[in-house]
Amino acid sequence: MKTFIETLKDIWKIEELKNKILLTLGLMAVYRLAAQLPLPGIDPLQLDALSQQTDGGILGLLNAFTGGAFAQASIMALGIMPYISASIVVQLMGLAIPYLQKLQKEGESGRKRINQITRWLTIGITMVQGPAYIANLHGILPESAFLIGGTEFTIASIIILTSGTIFAMWLGEKITDKGIGNGISLLIMIGIIARFPGAFVQEMLSRITQSNGGAIMILLEIVVWLLIILATVYLVTAVRRIPVQYARRTQVGNIQDVAGARQYIPLKLNSAGVMPIIFAQAIMFVPSFLASSTEGDVAAFFGWFTDFNGLGYNILFAVLIIVFSYFYTAITIPTNKMADDLKKGGGFIPGVKPGHDTAEKLDGILSRITLPGSLFLTAIAILPAVVAQFGVQQNWAIFYGGTSLIIMVGVAIDTIDQVKAYLLNRQYDGLMKTGSRKRSSI
Repeated sequence: MKTFIETLKDIWKIEELKNKILLTLGLMAVYRLAAQLPLPGIDPLQLDALSQQTDGGILGLLNAFTGGAFAQASIMALGIMPYISASIVVQLMGLAIPYLQKLQKEGESGRKRINQITRWLTIGITMVQGPAYIANLHGILPESAFLIGGTEFTIASIIILTSGTIFAMWLGEKITDKGIGNGISLLIMIGIIARFPGAFVQEMLSRITQSNGGAIMILLEIVVWLLIILATVYLVTAVRRIPVQYARRTQVGNIQDVAGARQYIPLKLNSAGVMPIIFAQAIMFVPSFLASSTEGDVAAFFGWFTDFNGLGYNILFAVLIIVFSYFYTAITIPTNKMADDLKKGGGFIPGVKPGHDTAEKLDGILSRITLPGSLFLTAIAILPAVVAQFGVQQNWAIFYGGTSLIIMVGVAIDTIDQVKAYLLNRQYDGLMKTGSRKRSSI
């Protein structure tokens, strides 16, 4: 505790870091405030059907990502998710489109151009999701919930939803540029955390008032939750270190001394992060669509894969996560480029020839560690469905694993690392200045 307080004092002393943190908190507060504003023309007191629709399943998860804005028919109902979808599409298109591959190799200018493409694609995706969201509102809400009807409400709402997503995207980019941490990830995390107090209170009241285990059960749930967080931290931070030797030559007179500097290549156990879960959840919309658009035995078969807590859904979900873990790792970890960079820098893995053999070695290691990483990721992803079988309410169960927990842990670790980097740089600069003053006084 004393170390934590000292760290806070150190953060407050660094003006630049303090301003970045305050700016980040301020922009996140603006995002949360905007998420509470309902669409013009909607009666916020008649949204019970929408809230019930988002109590569980994939829509419940989407509602969690938007911090409840989806269920409140907010101007930020779509949140930052269209931008995430656009980013994934652009990243996948980079594998097949030479123009995007060229931009990826052009450094900062290429990155800016890709960001611009992502922004325009975000608008396009929002223009598709917006009408679908409005159609869903018309389908489940009573007519009295619409204070403005007809085409006027639809067009205005689509424009407002698109503007809300663009505003959220702008906030995220400003946090990344001027604040601390990854802005887009922080906006998703703050949306998830916003649902945490209500979900916990609801679970606690359920356990106590309904004599469903009482305080002992609540305490047990908290202990299990903390253990799962600990396991998730290990998953996010676990790496396999590959030793690398760098030749170093020094000339002393006529004698050439050859020495070696040993370093490591850290290969993450879960290199794909949370992306396999996001990909898998996107695919899981397909059985739901097919179940609603077919009849008879075919509809019953696909319906088996639509129950968020059901066996069929989670088996298919687990298989997709493992497949996408290998797929995403293969497209994001360029082992051939890593081997070429090692060779150009005079580095090599002991006992392995530089070039092609090194690439094969790295690829083999990555394939082996991806299996346990994907299995661990799958176990965490399906934990909400597992704990729900023990009577845990759905809104509280989503915090026991899945995308929500991994995003929260991953973003928290990334932000803490950035704060630590600032503190270390400050410490280093202080030592350099002290050293300079000492040298000048001699």
